[in-house]
Amino acid sequence: MRLETERLILRDYEESDKESYFKLKSDPRTMYYLQDIQFYTKEEAEEDFVNVLQDMKSDDRKFYFLHIELKVSHEQVGSVGYTVTENTPVGKLVHAGYFIYPKFWNHGYVTEAFKKVLEFAFLENDVFRVTTGCLAENVGSEKVMKKCGMIKEAEHIDWEWHDGRMKTRVEYRMLRSEYQN
Repeated sequence: MRLETERLILRDYEESDKESYFKLKSDPRTMYYLQDIQFYTKEEAEEDFVNVLQDMKSDDRKFYFLHIELKVSHEQVGSVGYTVTENTPVGKLVHAGYFIYPKFWNHGYVTEAFKKVLEFAFLENDVFRVTTGCLAENVGSEKVMKKCGMIKEAEHIDWEWHDGRMKTRVEYRMLRSEYQN
């Protein structure tokens, strides 16, 4: 799978991405809000990476997370995509997410990439519903959701234990019928 935007290439991971996959998902600043999927050892990263590569070949693919790189330099920016949580008669239900290196924050890359992923999901991959969310203090992530046309569904007060205290989480959604290209 390969998608392109004006400035970015979004593509399936390849065997040669193993080291960069570990570097991204073990970076403490990049993964600050995603500590539940952060890697702390190369062994756990390698095991996950093998599963990602196997899933890409599956007829019942579940993980559509893509490597994001700059078109000009091919430098790794981060990752964007979704996980299929259920296949229904009306289409796939998915949970989306994104994470990029801090040096690329505030350049519009995530919005650009996530818009392209939504386009693929609704127009090419039979997705019916996309959900995503973040801790309310993660203002940048919530801005991406809003810029991409996601609709706020919930605000869960003191929902999640994170970094030594309870924090509020916001949840967003988009249905295929709400998607506007």
